[in-house]
Amino acid sequence: MNKSDLVAKIAEGAELTKTQAEKALNTFIAETIAALKAGDKISLVGFGTFSAVARAARTGRNPQTGKAIKIAAKTNGKFTPGKALKDLNPKPVKAAAKALAKKK
Repeated sequence: MNKSDLVAKIAEGAELTKTQAEKALNTFIAETIAALKAGDKISLVGFGTFSAVARAARTGRNPQTGKAIKIAAKTNGKFTPGKALKDLNPKPVKAAAKALAKKK
């Protein structure tokens, strides 16, 4: 699913126009980025948590030459899935086959 597919699903589910749904999604993305840059954490119960993670400066190696290089410190965005996303186990194939057999 890409962004335009998601916008279409949001528009359909929330009974909005696609323009309104795209505006809502873009606002969510922009506000999430702004909050993470400010050092805040965004928790959406049942979905997950967005947070900023600082990575320290370190020394790495150029794989072609083997020469040591300095890697600068930076901050990345991180998403930790909530319980609903952690439990996305698909139905086992055997159980699905049994369910189809019972319907026939």
